[in-house]
Amino acid sequence: QLQFVESGGGLVQPGGSLRLSCAASEFFSTVPTVAWFRQAPGKERVGVSCISTTGGNIKYADFVKGRFTISRDIAKNTVYLQMNSLRPEDTAVYYCAANWGYCSDYVSEFRYWGQGTQVTVSS
Repeated sequence: QLQFVESGGGLVQPGGSLRLSCAASEFFSTVPTVAWFRQAPGKERVGVSCISTTGGNIKYADFVKGRFTISRDIAKNTVYLQMNSLRPEDTAVYYCAANWGYCSDYVSEFRYWGQGTQVTVSS
């Protein structure tokens, strides 16, 4: 069964950095589009960043532009989210999601989801 597994979350002080990883359980003839979403307590799940199949289309939410960077290592079947200059408002559970279509901010556009990894930004 195809699975995506996130890792790399944790507790970090404001201004610090974390790198999240999203690893797929199998290799593909066509790599999927992968997005990162986050969900804070009591709030809806929102899109953070997305990288298309070829890597030619990369999107960021306005609230992370200039601080977060998405990338992929096809050989390792892994997508990363480098998060710098973290703020308390970045505290959330971060999920990776995949499809074989286009980047999207909509949860419903993604069929495959990881279990999530907690990121807490606090002093």
